Amino acid sequence: PLQLTLFSRQGCCLCEGLEQRLKGLDLSRFEPPLILEVIDIDGPGIEPDLRFRYDLEVPVLALQGHPLPRVSPRLSGEGLFNWLQRALSNPADPA
Repeated sequence: PLQLTLFSRQGCCLCEGLEQRLKGLDLSRFEPPLILEVIDIDGPGIEPDLRFRYDLEVPVLALQGHPLPRVSPRLSGEGLFNWLQRALSNPADPA
């Protein structure tokens, strides 16, 4: 499986909305399957450079540690699934 990471923070409505939409997808349908990890950049133990990098950018999605272009907050369901599918087939430009 590939690691899909959502860099987020509590109280961020865009972050929480994207997390809910991602959790609503069947990530095992991807080839290869995706595993979602949510990282609160304000959480304990977060490296200061990671917090500094994403502080004003959250929510940020990364695939195998490589940030993806910003996903539209309007994408949900099949639209978000298709966007992620393009990200898997062309990591340099999923949009």
